[in-house]
Amino acid sequence: MSNLDYRLSYRRNLPHYQPANATLFITFRLAGSLPVEILQRLREEYERVVAEVDSSLSMPERSEMEYAAQRRFFGRMDAFLDAAEYGPRWLKEPAIAQLVADSLHYRHRRVYDLDTFCIMPTHAHVVFSPLAGGDGKPHSLSSIMQSLKGYTAHKANTILGREGAFWHHESYDHVVRDTEEHERIVKYVLNNPVKAGLVADWQDWPWSYTKHQL
Repeated sequence: MSNLDYRLSYRRNLPHYQPANATLFITFRLAGSLPVEILQRLREEYERVVAEVDSSLSMPERSEMEYAAQRRFFGRMDAFLDAAEYGPRWLKEPAIAQLVADSLHYRHRRVYDLDTFCIMPTHAHVVFSPLAGGDGKPHSLSSIMQSLKGYTAHKANTILGREGAFWHHESYDHVVRDTEEHERIVKYVLNNPVKAGLVADWQDWPWSYTKHQL
């Protein structure tokens, strides 16, 4: 089996889970946008909390505690990225942000149903639902992200006149569990530039999109 084939779950540095017909919330960031020591500390804290979950609890209770730990990990990571005090900020360049936005739109109705996205100076958030491929299985998250990141990295490096890694190799992803959570995530994504102090209203940020009427 190829690493790009659809799998229900797999693990790299972080766990990845893609049920069929799922809506996914993904965050992908520039290479070098977080200090290694900070990321390692956050990951160790997350793994320690998960390891300490009481095994006598019911499966739903354990899942809720692990989900809460995952949210804390993501929240702290995203706060570091929003501060943009470390590493490159290539996505602040209009030509690069437009490249990523166009690439996200291009894959709509080809490999996923695009819901919402926001492109920040150091990272991007996107919500989409993978579509079924010719074999009836969903297009895998790994194949979608490799295609998206590979294409945009090559084009962005050409624009910037540079070589080397553009995106961090691994993305953060989360299965949207219900309508309430979906609404919360969409608002979070769109208001990210407001929270980061870049604009006063999310509609003033040029690198955001949602299919919803808000």
